[in-house]
Amino acid sequence: MAKTILIVDDSSSIRTVVKLALQGAGYQVIEADDGTTALKQLDGRKIHLAVCDVNMPRMDGITFVTQARTLPAYRFLPVIMLTTEDQQAKKDQGRAAGAKAWMVKPFSPPQLLDAVGKLCLP
Repeated sequence: MAKTILIVDDSSSIRTVVKLALQGAGYQVIEADDGTTALKQLDGRKIHLAVCDVNMPRMDGITFVTQARTLPAYRFLPVIMLTTEDQQAKKDQGRAAGAKAWMVKPFSPPQLLDAVGKLCLP
């Protein structure tokens, strides 16, 4: 059975690129356009990993990670932050919230798949 990955990004074009790369590697994909929508996707089903932007309307990615960590079923959900933000202070905020990796846009699909493969737990 394919592992499920949640993509959280307000850019539909980024979601499409990430989705195509992940589906091409055999992953099942769920999408959300911001943190608020993403939290609604955390409905008890098994999600193996999230790929999340930082800057989004309604709820940013760091707040999403923080709130996801309060849900028992998703307490240990691995999260890769995929963002244009490259400041160390933002990276530190993300790490403190629980993000496991930080990738800066633009990214290459092989680079993303390498990170996903390392973090996507059974």
